[in-house]
Amino acid sequence: MVATNVEVRPPDSRNYAPLWMRNRSKLVSVIKATVLTITLVVILFPVINVILISLMTRTDLLKYSGSLDLLPKHLTLAAYHTIFSGGIVIRAMIVSVSITLIGTFLSLAVSSLLAYGLSVDGLPGRRSLLLFILITFLFTPGIIPLFLTVKGTGLMDTYASLIIPTMLSTFNVIVLRSFFMNIPREVLDSANCDGAGYGKIFLYIVLPLSKPVLAVMGLFYAVGYWDAFFNALLYLNDSSKWPIQLVLQQYVISNSTLPQSIASLSQSVSVQAPEQSVQMAVVVIATVPILIVYPFLQRYFVHGVLTGAVKG
Repeated sequence: MVATNVEVRPPDSRNYAPLWMRNRSKLVSVIKATVLTITLVVILFPVINVILISLMTRTDLLKYSGSLDLLPKHLTLAAYHTIFSGGIVIRAMIVSVSITLIGTFLSLAVSSLLAYGLSVDGLPGRRSLLLFILITFLFTPGIIPLFLTVKGTGLMDTYASLIIPTMLSTFNVIVLRSFFMNIPREVLDSANCDGAGYGKIFLYIVLPLSKPVLAVMGLFYAVGYWDAFFNALLYLNDSSKWPIQLVLQQYVISNSTLPQSIASLSQSVSVQAPEQSVQMAVVVIATVPILIVYPFLQRYFVHGVLTGAVKG
């Protein structure tokens, strides 16, 4: 036999790296940078437009009607003064913040408990319950049955009607269940051998290990509660209970008069705010809170979603 020296080379790690981490030519990098820059400009342009309109005076609005001046000559906070003088938007902001915080906490609690139960081996009826939950992907309740259910349970004109009907998301439960099933069984079994029950394992082991995916699910739930206005339109008859998004929809999009006319409030301001500036100021106020929260959860976003959705 003739021995041959065959050099076995390890596989090139660059070929197994994710697509966005592989080395590219300068031309590809320039194209990517150009596309991202154009996309950023397209996204920021309407945002800047809304902010500038909310700060413009009536003279500037008449002068630049139909166009956008990136450097207006006169800036004023009269629109924001008008809003905060009326109390309508402030009350709606308090309602929206409260609903978002309470609803997100309850949704995370219910979703994580359900997902943990579905991930535990040996749970009686686990497969049947999981199948029942998956069916809701295909068959969702219509507006009329949901309205009749809310009315029949006495939730009409209450803040609970904005939380309970949308408390649970099937998608989020499935993602959380997949994440919990990927936690090493050895860690859970060792805690069980030390005398920890399912409750202690869930509180002191599963939840601390699930911070990334819980942060992402919390963001999903928070955005859903913050942006929801249709449920409030259906279930709330008292206009004093309206969240900020319903105020935004009624006053800005539908161009209807609010219970306490904001236009009349502007007369008490030294510089009368034009109605268009007030509308855009409401848009800014309704958008800023969720924009402030998002950067703090951005680092968990990719890791939480991908880790919870790869297996299951």
